[in-house]
Amino acid sequence: MSTLNQTPSAGRLHISFFGCRNAGKSSVVNAVTGQELSIVSDIKGTTTDPVTKSMELLPLGPVVIIDTPGIDDVGELGELRVKRTKRILNKTDIAVLVVDATAGPTTADQELITLFREKELPYLIVYNKSDLISPIPDAGEHEIWVSALKKTNIQELKERLGHLIQNDTMTKKLVGHLLKPLDTVILVCPIDESAPKGRLILPQQQAIRDVLEAGAIAVVVREHELAAALDQLGNKAAMVITDSQAFSMVGKITPDSIPLTSFSILMANYKGFLKTAVAGVSALKNLQDGDTVLIAEGCTHHRQCNDIGTVKLPNWLQQYTGKSLNFQFCSGTEFPENLAPYSMVIHCGGCMLNHREIQYRMRTATDQSIPFTNYGTIIALITGTLARSLCIFPEIHEML
Repeated sequence: MSTLNQTPSAGRLHISFFGCRNAGKSSVVNAVTGQELSIVSDIKGTTTDPVTKSMELLPLGPVVIIDTPGIDDVGELGELRVKRTKRILNKTDIAVLVVDATAGPTTADQELITLFREKELPYLIVYNKSDLISPIPDAGEHEIWVSALKKTNIQELKERLGHLIQNDTMTKKLVGHLLKPLDTVILVCPIDESAPKGRLILPQQQAIRDVLEAGAIAVVVREHELAAALDQLGNKAAMVITDSQAFSMVGKITPDSIPLTSFSILMANYKGFLKTAVAGVSALKNLQDGDTVLIAEGCTHHRQCNDIGTVKLPNWLQQYTGKSLNFQFCSGTEFPENLAPYSMVIHCGGCMLNHREIQYRMRTATDQSIPFTNYGTIIALITGTLARSLCIFPEIHEML
């Protein structure tokens, strides 16, 4: 099993605690984590923004605990907090509703339960402050009675959470499932103005770790050293994985006998939306002058003069389609619920988003019949390497 330090936040299950103000959400979160993660007060609305904590919760392994503001917050600012709280549902794997046992479920609590069911979320209703009532009622299928103050049933709560969902994030692989022991994999990692200083980006790190865990051999080079690396290996490698932006150059250098793909395409498969991305890329040929394309990123970073999302992709798309297109951009946790203004959505690989969040965004688009694809698939199409990059996924390659 992977440890906490080995698992990026996007690969951990997200357990979110919801409820009304003063139900004791923060007290329950503190009791579960064993730390003073959230400020606790008798004043309603003490938690004003989501608070997160990474921890180990067996048998689930590494998880992210999220404490949210009260769902019954009031006023203009309160409405914004409630909206943000509901948005947390889109990246929640397990929902915990904390109810004041002395007051019982409110209308807001019942609305949350309805949302849990609509989103098919595993959930648990935690009746807190059970030390203040007697007798304690029998717990239903989705219920448990606890006291955060007295620490009553907190261990039982953690055990219930640990068995509420089957977690495959510890066994799911980015590329390791495609390799055999002692296979040599060449990873092409450009070091240019867009590369973060002093480190590799998450998909590159994750791919290297995957290769090593598979008992294979990772050879990491820049695109300029790829030809020399292949020559030293006698043009023998099990796979070449490249940054999408180097697809054109790497495709010309890599012999046809060696499978070639990109970190972005592997990440789209890992996140479960590669089929949708490949289907969505065909919308490029239908774009017309004046159409608007939404380019979405899951992370926030300082925009540079030659940024891929806001500069390179728009330029490549207009050159490839020959159309005068409009572009809008979103990043981080922001993603429009209404996609009607857009002719297509082009998303990043989603390495900083957990599986449920990227699936939510994909379904938001497909439910509104808006083509949804990603950077790597678009770039592979534009550079003429899409079919080749999908050969490692025969069932998806057949879609072309």
